[in-house]
Amino acid sequence: MNSFFSGTRLRDMIRAIRACKTAAEERAVVRKECAAIRTSINENDHDYRHRNLAKLMFIHMLGYPTHFGQMECLKLIASAGFPEKRIGYLGLMLLLDERQEVLMLVTNSLKQDLNHSNQYIVGLALCALGNICSAEMARDLAPEVERLLQFRDPNIRKKAALCSIRIIRKVPDLAENFINPAAALLKEKHHGVLITGIQLCTDLCKVSPEALEFLRKKHTEGLVRTLKDVVNSPYTPEYDIAGIADPFLHVRLLKLLRALGQGDADSSDAMNDILAQVATKTESNKNAGNAILYECVETIMSIEDNGGLRVLAINILGRFLSNRDNNIRYVALNMLMKAITVDAQAVQRHRATILECVKDSDASIRKRALELVYLLVNETNVKPLTKELIDFLEVSDQDFKGDLTAKICSIVEKFSPEKIWYIDQMLKVLAEAGNFVKDEVWHALIVVISNASDLHGYTVRALYKAFKTSSEQESLVRVAVWCIGEYGDMLMNNVGMLGIEDSVTVTDSDIVDVVEIAIKRHASDLTTKAMALIALLKLSSRFPSCSERIKDIIVHHKGSLVLELQQRSLEFNSIIDKHQNIRSTLVERMPILDEATFTTRRAGSLPAAVSTSGGASLNLPNGAVKPSTSLLVDLLDLSDDVPAAPSSSGGDFLQDLLGVDLSPAPTQSGTNQVQKAGTDVLLDLLSIGAHPVQSSSSTTDILSPIQNEKSPIATLDALSPSSSLSAQATSAKAAPMMDLLDGFSPSPSKPEDNGSVYPPLVAFESSSLRITFNFSKQPGNPQITIVLATFTNLTPNVFTDFIFQAAVPKFLQLHLDPASSNILPASGNGSITQNLRVTNNQHGKKSIVMRTRISYKINNKDTLEEAQINNFPRDL
Repeated sequence: MNSFFSGTRLRDMIRAIRACKTAAEERAVVRKECAAIRTSINENDHDYRHRNLAKLMFIHMLGYPTHFGQMECLKLIASAGFPEKRIGYLGLMLLLDERQEVLMLVTNSLKQDLNHSNQYIVGLALCALGNICSAEMARDLAPEVERLLQFRDPNIRKKAALCSIRIIRKVPDLAENFINPAAALLKEKHHGVLITGIQLCTDLCKVSPEALEFLRKKHTEGLVRTLKDVVNSPYTPEYDIAGIADPFLHVRLLKLLRALGQGDADSSDAMNDILAQVATKTESNKNAGNAILYECVETIMSIEDNGGLRVLAINILGRFLSNRDNNIRYVALNMLMKAITVDAQAVQRHRATILECVKDSDASIRKRALELVYLLVNETNVKPLTKELIDFLEVSDQDFKGDLTAKICSIVEKFSPEKIWYIDQMLKVLAEAGNFVKDEVWHALIVVISNASDLHGYTVRALYKAFKTSSEQESLVRVAVWCIGEYGDMLMNNVGMLGIEDSVTVTDSDIVDVVEIAIKRHASDLTTKAMALIALLKLSSRFPSCSERIKDIIVHHKGSLVLELQQRSLEFNSIIDKHQNIRSTLVERMPILDEATFTTRRAGSLPAAVSTSGGASLNLPNGAVKPSTSLLVDLLDLSDDVPAAPSSSGGDFLQDLLGVDLSPAPTQSGTNQVQKAGTDVLLDLLSIGAHPVQSSSSTTDILSPIQNEKSPIATLDALSPSSSLSAQATSAKAAPMMDLLDGFSPSPSKPEDNGSVYPPLVAFESSSLRITFNFSKQPGNPQITIVLATFTNLTPNVFTDFIFQAAVPKFLQLHLDPASSNILPASGNGSITQNLRVTNNQHGKKSIVMRTRISYKINNKDTLEEAQINNFPRDL
């Protein structure tokens, strides 16, 4: 006989399952029991239905499927007896949730039980409804629940209030039906009913402005009196916890008062006195008291302004920071971060305690305290706070150094009173945690050093000393190598000595030793080695006596497996060996870098080839360029390390960086075309962004294949130079250009017949939107295609905030004109047009492809559509 027939007791099944030694044995026992329960269900066994459901609940808690027993819950709920209903409702709450379709069948049984004469059955129905109520059930059963809020038994009223909370969360429209019954519960003497009534009123305030206004006017004073009675109540064993009368009721009352006082001066005034009483009388040596004080502080900081109360609240948080409990300190730090926007001066008084929290052993407290310290920093306290943080940086954990370093660098950059202090602090950070410093930080340091001409000597000497003691810090090595390459002669000659520093004796050989150590370090990466090679090239001109040694170090990388290092080695060796006459010009000290340009680039405010036609949410005019490349990167599915598009001054920054004049000579042509600036050549070469192309300009392609026709240019002996010809003006003579990259020149483009007429192209069509492209070309410019995009709305709803964005591969260049509007009429009763200019640098070899993103709003709801367009005519 099966040992697990339907009459097996629940405890026997539990004992058998716990006796299993392996998961396989457990599965076997559960499988047998489930089979026995299915058999019993099929036989419609009434006697053991409640026992089967109890077993199913235990099996469900073990993680096994029990869906086959859901109907048994409904049958038990429909039973007349209380024990069966109790098991049935328990199974309903455990085995089902509001997403189950079976739940629709139980609504009628719930309605009957809510009207049952037995209050215990009414309580079961309310518990079940409060746990699994769906929106449909809420609408059907709300009148019964509202009626039960006035039931004679307090337990039923309490359960009805909890069920009402679930109903108004599911269907906020029903909130107005519960306002008066909920307000009546605020006069209850029974604490259980009063707590649930207060919670119901709090939820009503969140979903109904009418309820909020009603409670403010009619019940604020009553709630204040209730809180005062609770605070001053004598010892009551029934509600006492750690010597405090019902802290749960304290907390609920304070939360409701916070909701009523927020944004209302009259209500805030009415509760000021009782809040001060709670803040001063509540004991903080017990956890219950701390919970009340925390809610009191939250309420004080949320209601309308009262300076004295807020200082009192912040002082309470200061006491919390000295508590041994990590949780209390953490919530205090969180609250202080909110309080600093309200009363920064009061928070500043606890600065020393907050700094101690930065050194706490708990990682979450350290991070939160560091964020708070960052908010506390201003021009007056930046020096002492930075000193404290840098001192802690020396002994902090490796896991915490990254966050700490980032905050220190941000503080120093934001609040630096003078450049020498900025440089000193950054060098300390680089020496202690240079491996944790982000690239943009040491880039910014180099820009500042470049602009501080009177500190060049001081900085290079400080970096030389720091390198001697902290050569394992990568960012420090990079900055030191750059400065030594630029100002190595100042280091040797002690130029620009300040009164605060001691003179150092350094020979040219010592300086070259530093760069050699940097390039030969096992830990040095490609960037560091490449910077070291450039520094060596510059030092070869500054220190002629070490030229041969420097050459030997550079030649060592001729056979490097890293192409970048191999190429630099070959080129620099050629310069040292064969081009002495131009070397000093090539390696001149870099001009002062433009801080404004660098800051703009770092902030990511460079334009991208993305149309933002009237996007109201971007706060830009129609057709303006979005001040970030993030959308373009996302549109192209590129990683975060895609370089930002250049600004109008980006070319000047590159010229400064390279120290060369890229301005080309003007070309002569019948149409008086002007050759595009040389910086655009660099931008095309580096594939930086999507730069607008003028239809009358000619682009020099440095990387095009070698062709038979070449023009003479200035050569470097062992290299094979060639010139590039204008793509539009074949009769133009190319300006001379020195090519250290063993450059290649393109063949002149052959004129093509541009008079072809292209049929319109439906580029994209969905159920709501159609995009049509019309193409045209300008005579003499086969590479440039003018695309007129027409957008048509196929729905009966108006599209607002319409934005069209497009991105193309690197061999294409895209320029978008402003759109004609940002509102697209419904049902095709109008359209939006926008011109696109596409330049195909691989014309005749590759076809145009484009990825688009269209965003708009329908009834204030955001909609986004994306598409890849590959069906452009091949000869565009």
